[in-house]
Amino acid sequence: MSDGLPMRVPAPGLPARVRIHEVGPRDGLQNEPGTVPTEVKAEFIRRLAGAGLGTVEATSFVHPKWVPQLADAERLYPLVSGLDVRLPVLVPNERGLERALALGAREVAVFASATESFSRANLNRTVDEALAMFEPVVARAKAEGLAVRGYLSMCFGDPWEGPVPLAQVVRVTRRLADLGCDELSLGDTIGVATPGHVTALLTALDEAGLPASRLAVHFHDTYGQALANTLAALQHGVTTVDASAGGLGGCPYAKSATGNLATEDLVWMLHGLGIETGVDLGRLTATSVWMAEELGRPSPSRTVRALSHKE
Repeated sequence: MSDGLPMRVPAPGLPARVRIHEVGPRDGLQNEPGTVPTEVKAEFIRRLAGAGLGTVEATSFVHPKWVPQLADAERLYPLVSGLDVRLPVLVPNERGLERALALGAREVAVFASATESFSRANLNRTVDEALAMFEPVVARAKAEGLAVRGYLSMCFGDPWEGPVPLAQVVRVTRRLADLGCDELSLGDTIGVATPGHVTALLTALDEAGLPASRLAVHFHDTYGQALANTLAALQHGVTTVDASAGGLGGCPYAKSATGNLATEDLVWMLHGLGIETGVDLGRLTATSVWMAEELGRPSPSRTVRALSHKE
């Protein structure tokens, strides 16, 4: 392992390739206590693209009052829009979509909740009111030829409501699909999922006409379960996994939640399983080390720590 790569030992029943949906520049940086300079964000995105990540979620066109860390979306997006990668952006409403369209964005995402408590905390709306708000956004985006992703948070547990019934998650996921979302990302926002729970939800969604080919998974590592949960999803046929370079980010409304699944930790596991990602782990690790220095603290990713300490 002197080259910083695991021994490749494939396991049966897994996909040959996984698309990593990198969320660090948006989901990671939006929860930083300070504001990262626009040029640093742009360089972060360029380096991630240079490391082979083909999808990098760039920013969010949300009102600056709500997420001041991403208030520079109009300045940032033109700095990276020429990159030869997919650059989805989050749009909370029609105004956000207008801003994204004006800059030539080709992929957008909306962010819903499976639970009433989190929907009220995050969007100040009930689940049904939030879906009604998204309906014209998704319709307009589709009419403009954009790809639309639907994020669904609190799919496994909620800090106020506790465990979330499978049927409740299936209902809201189905509604997002019916609005026209091409891909649905299932979020374990407070990191309480375990592999059997993941399998049960994916099975229930499949039975509701939402196959693994339309789904992505987005795990947090609060209890150290993110990789185990990802493996369960891969065994079920999911081939799109959300991750954040260096493990940046968390949920501001989930006080105990640690960051997102670190992209480096995911890549290490996938490469060890012989699954193609297109990612250069060395370049990705170097990017996260650089970003950690910019933020003034070490990366929580175990793979980043292990590989950077070898140098």
